[in-house]
Amino acid sequence: MEDREIKFVLVERLGALGEASRGWATELNLVSWNERPPKFDIRPWDPSHERMGKGVTLSEEEARKLSELLAARFAAS
Repeated sequence: MEDREIKFVLVERLGALGEASRGWATELNLVSWNERPPKFDIRPWDPSHERMGKGVTLSEEEARKLSELLAARFAAS
């Protein structure tokens, strides 16, 4: 199996959710992976945004649903 380089473009930094060790921060961003349309992306990034940890990507529809679920959860508390 051939190792394929993953290409990414950080299209827009939306905000940090928290900071971890070594200065890495878990962030919500719009990221284009392998020259595809950008998706919402939650994952830890190093301070220079050259390396990242494991995370999750969401389509716009999935991000809207997540927003609705969180809004309902926090409205109930």
